[in-house]
Amino acid sequence: MTPDLAMLRDLVESTPEIRRWPRSGAPESWVRAAEAQVGRLPASYRWWLTEARAGRIGHVDVASLADPEHVAEADDALTAGWRLAAGRLCFASEPDGAETFSFALDRTGGNGEHPVVRVDGIDGSEEVVAETFAGFVSVQVALLRGLGDGPNPGVAELWRSTPGVLRPDGITVHGPHRFSEVNAAHDVPHLAPHWMLVGEDGEEAGLFVRRHGRDRTSVHRLDLAAFARSRPGEGGSRIEAEGELLTTDLLGLLGGDSAA
Repeated sequence: MTPDLAMLRDLVESTPEIRRWPRSGAPESWVRAAEAQVGRLPASYRWWLTEARAGRIGHVDVASLADPEHVAEADDALTAGWRLAAGRLCFASEPDGAETFSFALDRTGGNGEHPVVRVDGIDGSEEVVAETFAGFVSVQVALLRGLGDGPNPGVAELWRSTPGVLRPDGITVHGPHRFSEVNAAHDVPHLAPHWMLVGEDGEEAGLFVRRHGRDRTSVHRLDLAAFARSRPGEGGSRIEAEGELLTTDLLGLLGGDSAA
């Protein structure tokens, strides 16, 4: 799924653990100088470099750019951590080097992105952790928020591509930086402890998905005012009795490819 850059901006600006450079983002010329060395960079990572220019997410160091006019060697335009070898471009690492993160350049989506693989520093084994760079940032923030890689499989799959979605028709699905505060604001853990509010429809109705149980893919829509009238623990029954079943495929609802 193509990353929603407006949601990525919201995530960056509202997450204190994303430590940014004191100045603005890197100029486009710096990005082009880097791409002359390593090839075209993923679209959401280009945005990150030119708009956010952040160097760390929690304790994970993310490579940034140096001014190519003030470095001795062309390769130095890429900060420490950038390594290009065997179809992998390493762009981030844990401080102790136990794990690194690379773009899998041999896999390219139609959205100008490459999947992100985590590489074990001991045995070199790989695991795909995100489908886009924006998804990598989203998953890292989810881990910082104690949400794992997502609170249920459908949301986790979405966050691996984008930190939430805001559609033109008003449907919103929240990223990890908004998830807990939105659920707390609507008292979901108290009123419906086995459910979660994943977004809104733009018309004052919430999009609810089960947190527990076998069916954790069905998305139900219920007016938030009606939900607020629930007694503690009875909100789930209200969602089932009064809510509308929208879909069993969250990514499909949002226009993404759930099989990606």
